[in-house]
This record gives sequence, structure tokens and C-alpha cells, in this order.
Amino acid sequence: MSSGLLPLAVSLGDPAGIGPEIITESWAQRSASNLVPFFVVGGLDVLRAAAEARGVNCPLIAIGDPEAAVEAFPQALPVLAGADCDYRPAQPDEQGAALALHSLAESTRMALLGKSSGVVTAPVAKSQLAKIGFEFPGQTEFLAAVTGMAPHDAVMMLAGPTLRTVPITVHIALGDVPSALSRELIIHKARIVADGLAKDFGIADPHLAIAGLNPHAGEDGKFGDEESRLITPAITQLRDEGIDASGPHPGDALFMPRTRAGYDAALCMYHDQALIPIKAIEFDEGVNVTLGLPIVRTSPDHGTAFDIAGHKMADPSAMIAALRMAADCARNRSGQAINA
Repeated sequence: MSSGLLPLAVSLGDPAGIGPEIITESWAQRSASNLVPFFVVGGLDVLRAAAEARGVNCPLIAIGDPEAAVEAFPQALPVLAGADCDYRPAQPDEQGAALALHSLAESTRMALLGKSSGVVTAPVAKSQLAKIGFEFPGQTEFLAAVTGMAPHDAVMMLAGPTLRTVPITVHIALGDVPSALSRELIIHKARIVADGLAKDFGIADPHLAIAGLNPHAGEDGKFGDEESRLITPAITQLRDEGIDASGPHPGDALFMPRTRAGYDAALCMYHDQALIPIKAIEFDEGVNVTLGLPIVRTSPDHGTAFDIAGHKMADPSAMIAALRMAADCARNRSGQAINA
């Protein structure tokens, strides 16, 4: 299990969600899944109770410094001692939100200090975080702020074994998408995606497939002019800059198997255009990757799942995929070959 990497820092997520149980289950499957060492920030009692409730064999060890994680990892799940709370699955509260925020902030700090090779974040409940003063739309925007990046410089990419998608606009109403789109926004995000695919995924000359906004990609203006007015000029400029970009592609034809094989990432104009295909095709192995940050960050592409928390139903596959992808990205950043 030795990788030559610093251990990954894992944030607990909302302790009332499925985060604690899929983290402990991931550690239990560490050898079969070829996982590099990782440690969890906070929540020692929560993790112990979650493992016991799920019936997973996951001994825990409290550590005072991430340096101890690599040696401890084969025998027990290392937990950076500190903040904790009661384990109450499916009962989110402000105490749990405070622990989730502490874990997220400290995990990020460990990566910024060079004590971990990246951050893997378990799911949080944004509504609970808002109750304790969390003013960001999500973890991605928080990570951008604390790493000194502008919000639009952190790009969310959803990635699985056969598909990567990027929403150009994210958490806004569908009716607001046309006015939010611009040639400059498409170009800006495409540049970050091309750079991220090269730096984090080792793809030297990535091909970006850019979707249209309207049915049939506008059909020569019959169904809208955003393609001719915004998207096509953006693609032309990207090509002029040496970025391999194609489109605008009709959204209903972009995700067929033979089409997916021809590009490295699909850039989509709005949230559901990007997330519906990734969740339909790669749900159990879908990973949320933040491109553009000075640190590696991944997360399972699912939520807290309060409805099944504590019922031994949560599938750890996406967490395992997020841990593996974070390690692969860290290897690529360090110049090491990916260990598939």
C-alpha cells in the first residue's frame, strides 16, 4: 500500500449522514481497493459508533500529527484527534454541522501546509451549515475562498470511469442560465478544465466537447441564438489558443457510448445537463473533482443521504473512487505515474 505520497486528509462530512460509515467501510476495503493511506480530521467517537452500527471491522487510532498516519494506516484508521460529537444518524443538528465545518477547514489546512497530498470531502448538509453562519453555496466555493482563489476560478468537474462533465453555470435557476452565459465564461472555464486535465489527469492534449444550450444546438438559430452568438465564438477562440475544443454539440447526442469515447470532458451549459448523464452512467463511481485549486480536492458525487444513514445501506463505492482519484491526481502533480 506504499505510494510515496503524503496521506490524504478526509473531512468527516455531516456526522448524521452516510459520511462516517462510508469512510470506515472504505478503510475496511483499503487493500482490495488499493487505497493509499488517509486520515480523518475529527469525529473519533462518531466514526467508532458508525463502524459499530454498520458492523464493519474498523479499529481506530487517534493521532496528533498527519505524519503518524502512514505507519498507522495498515492496522487502524487514523483520526486526527480533536472535535467530536454524538453519533445520531439521520438526525442532523447544529452540533453536527459545527463538527463538519471544523473537519472541512482543518482538512484543507493540512493540505495547504503540505501535511497531506490532497483533500477528500464527505458530503455536508448546506442547510445545516447555513444555520451556523456558513455563507458559501457549497464546499467548492469555501475551498476556493480559503485557498485564495476567486469563486469562478474553481471549476467543478464530475468524473467517472467513462465520462467527465463540467457545468458552465452551476447552482442557478434554469431560467437564469441564458443571461448568465457569456463567451468569456465559457472560455475561462474551458481553459481551467484543459489545464486541470493536463495537470491532474496526465492528459497532454485534452479534447473538450462543448454542448449547445438549446435543442439540436439551436438548429441554425431556429431554437435560439446562444450557439451562434456565444458558444461558437468561444470555441473558435479556444481553438485559436491551441485548445482542442469541438461543438456546439446537441445535448441529446453528446453522451452516447461511441460519442463519449471521442472526448476527455464534456462542457455543459447548465447544472442538470452535466449532472444527469454522470449520475445515470457513473452514479456508484462518480467523483466531484475541483479543478483550478492549488490543492487536490475530490468528493463522492452524492449527498448526505440522511434517509438511509445508519441503516447499513450506503454504498462506499463513490468514496473509494474519490480516494483513488485524489491519489491519482496527487501522483500526476508530483510527476509520478498513475497507479491504476
